[in-house]
Amino acid sequence: MPIHKIQSIYTVVRDMDRMQDFYARGLGLTLRFRDADAWCQFGVGGSNFALSSTAESARGAQGSVPVFETDDPGATRTDIEQAGGRFLMQRDMGAHGVVLTFADVEENLFQVFAKAART
Repeated sequence: MPIHKIQSIYTVVRDMDRMQDFYARGLGLTLRFRDADAWCQFGVGGSNFALSSTAESARGAQGSVPVFETDDPGATRTDIEQAGGRFLMQRDMGAHGVVLTFADVEENLFQVFAKAART
């Protein structure tokens, strides 16, 4: 049977409170649920992005590189930096759009994609 959707992506974190605050403020993600310091899950469109403790994650798991989508990369970059994130680079993909790479407050990488404006 083929895979038909991404259920979730999770990032392994050390400080659940700090990381929940970062993703809520920096990307405006809405909390779906939290299980103490073990798991914190946000809804993003029809999928889920979660933060996992080392105890809850797959043995040996480290980091992830989730790619979020925005209509306003400039405002999103400002929000991320104000929440403590660090801008690393931008890649212009021409007619496809632009991808910005960031490090969160625990130095996990994530990207923000914006489609190119249609004229």
